Amino acid sequence: MAAVDSFQLLYREIARSCNCYVETLALVGAFYTASKAVVFARDCYSLIRLHFIPRLMYNRNLVRRFGEWAVIYGASEAVAEAYAEELASHGVSIILISQDRSSVEGTAKSITDSHGVETVLLEADFSQGHAACRPIQDALINKDIGFLVNSVDLSLDYSQRFTDLSEDRLWEAINRNVMAATLMTRVVLPGMVERGRGAVVNISSGRCCKPTLNKAAFSASTAYLDHISRALHYEYSHRGIFVQSLVPFSVASPETEDSRVRTRCGGWLVPHPRVYARHAISTLGISHRTTGYWPHSLQFWLLQYMPEWMWVWGTHMLTGTG
Repeated sequence: MAAVDSFQLLYREIARSCNCYVETLALVGAFYTASKAVVFARDCYSLIRLHFIPRLMYNRNLVRRFGEWAVIYGASEAVAEAYAEELASHGVSIILISQDRSSVEGTAKSITDSHGVETVLLEADFSQGHAACRPIQDALINKDIGFLVNSVDLSLDYSQRFTDLSEDRLWEAINRNVMAATLMTRVVLPGMVERGRGAVVNISSGRCCKPTLNKAAFSASTAYLDHISRALHYEYSHRGIFVQSLVPFSVASPETEDSRVRTRCGGWLVPHPRVYARHAISTLGISHRTTGYWPHSLQFWLLQYMPEWMWVWGTHMLTGTG
């Protein structure tokens, strides 16, 4: 009986002495839960404010806010082409720049016929270095350039070991995705600064936030576009220039637009280029770094919290390269 009494007494003493620690741990747990709830609520609010409210109240005059002309580099890409079409629907005249003029002639005719705006075609080969900028500079004289859209070249998005890439392919990846976008920005930005308005949109890829196996050069070039966009935004936002980094995930291309392929790719997760462009333009002037499409924002949020080893393992399984 004495032993039982002694145990109960010991238990009461231990419980009394630990009570303050239990209360402290409970407070820490409550604070952690509350902080996570606040972060979740903030992310939900940001998603609604960025992707839904502007589309419900979208009546902005893009020409008045940014300018009359848009320069689209990489205009043969599906997203860039759709972006140009969407800008044209708001009365913005379009300058299409591509390495192959014939690849964008149909786009130029479609834009003119559908929206009645002026279109200009330019051919630029940036393998010549900064000499390719001269005809572009001449074409932009006396034009109120309000938009510059640089698109990553998805034709260079092939899966191959770095050591198996030829020097020509490496040069092409760096030249067409890094140097071209940088020089285009250097050509257009001074005029925007002088006028005190304008928007620079660099379209890269959602994979810029994680290294991608067997796509080192391409994923690094998307990270470059993302990084320089963010840096230039902080550098020139006070001068009236809005620089946006668009980091989309999968967008349907002409080769993958039949219903069976879209279903296999994820349906609404893989939007038609025009659908994506319509969503992306509604974020212009609101967020300087976004996927441009709310389902992609959910993907980007998940990717940020995914361990790097899991992403690398997943890309290894999908590419199927050894």
